[in-house]
Amino acid sequence: MAFSFGARHGILASKSWLFHALQGTLSPHIIAIQRSAEIQALRSSSHSNTDSQHNEEYCIDLVRKRDYDGFVCSLLFPEVSRRSSLALRAFNVELAQVKDSVSQKTIGLMRMQFWKTAIEEIYRDDAPLQPVSTELCKAVRQHHLTKRWLLRIITEREKDMEDRAYRNLQELEAYSENTQSSLLYLLLESLGVKNVHADHAASHIGKAQGIVTCLRAVPYNSSRRKVYLPMDVCMLHGASQEDFIRGSREQNVRDVIYDIASQAHIHLEHARSFSKNVPASAAPAFLQTVVLEDYLQKVRRADFDVFHPSLRNRNPLLAFQLYLRSWKKTY
Repeated sequence: MAFSFGARHGILASKSWLFHALQGTLSPHIIAIQRSAEIQALRSSSHSNTDSQHNEEYCIDLVRKRDYDGFVCSLLFPEVSRRSSLALRAFNVELAQVKDSVSQKTIGLMRMQFWKTAIEEIYRDDAPLQPVSTELCKAVRQHHLTKRWLLRIITEREKDMEDRAYRNLQELEAYSENTQSSLLYLLLESLGVKNVHADHAASHIGKAQGIVTCLRAVPYNSSRRKVYLPMDVCMLHGASQEDFIRGSREQNVRDVIYDIASQAHIHLEHARSFSKNVPASAAPAFLQTVVLEDYLQKVRRADFDVFHPSLRNRNPLLAFQLYLRSWKKTY
C-alpha cells in the first residue's frame, strides 16, 4: 500500500504584492525585498514539508521494523486516522525498546524522563524536534488525545526498568493494562470512538496482548538468561528460571505456558462479550486480536511448548486475514 505526500505552496504569491507591482506603485527596491521575503517563505514551506515527510517515513519505518503486526494493522485504519495510529505505535516502540537498548538503568531512566518532558511540551504545543514526538504532536492536535494515557504508558515502562520477573499473573495483567490497553484507548480516540463498551473490550484485549507478548518473548529472553514469567505460576508447577534458560520442554514448563496462555484466551473471550455494543468504527483498533488468536492457536498445536520452532515463523497470511477481519465488526 503506497503512501502519497503532497506539499502546498499557497504563500508563493501575495495577491496584494502582485496587484501593487502591476500598478507600479512599489519601488524596485521594495519589490526586491518582498520578492526575497516570499522566496524565503517558499523555501521555509518546502523545508517544513520535507521535514514532515521525513518524520512520517521515520515512524512508518520504525513500526514496520519493530512492530510488524501493528504496522499491518495500522495500514487498515481509515486514512484520517492512519498517520496518527503509526505515530502512536512508533511512540510505543520507542518506549518498549529502551529496556533492551541501554547498558545502564540510569540511561534508560533518562530516556524515560525525556519522553515525560516531551509529552508535557507536546500539550503546550511545543514538541521537541524529534520525528516521533513531532508526529505525536500532530496526532494530539488532530484527535485531542488524552494525555493521561500517554503518561501512563511511560510511567509503567519506567517501572519495568527494574528488570525482574512478575511476582504473579495479576502483576503482568496490571502492566499490560497500563501499557497495551492504554495504547488501545488512544487508538480508539484516533478513530473518534468514545464508547464505554469499546473501552471495556480494549482493556481485556490489551491484557491479552501483554500476556501473549510476554510468552512470545520467552525464547529471546531465555537466550539472554532472563525470565519474566509470573513467579506464582512457575512455583505452582515447580518450574525454575533455569528450566526456561535451558529451553526445557518438560511437562511442568508446558503447564506454566498453558496456564498463562489460558488467561490470555479468557481475556479475549471477555472482550468478545462486548462486541454487540461496540460501534463498528472501533474495529480497526481491535485488529490485533487476529495476531493474538494466531499465536494462541500455534502454541496450542505445539502442545504449549513455547520453544517449538513453528512459533518462530511469521504467519504469511497475516495481512490477508487482517484485511478480511477489517470488513467485519466482530473481533
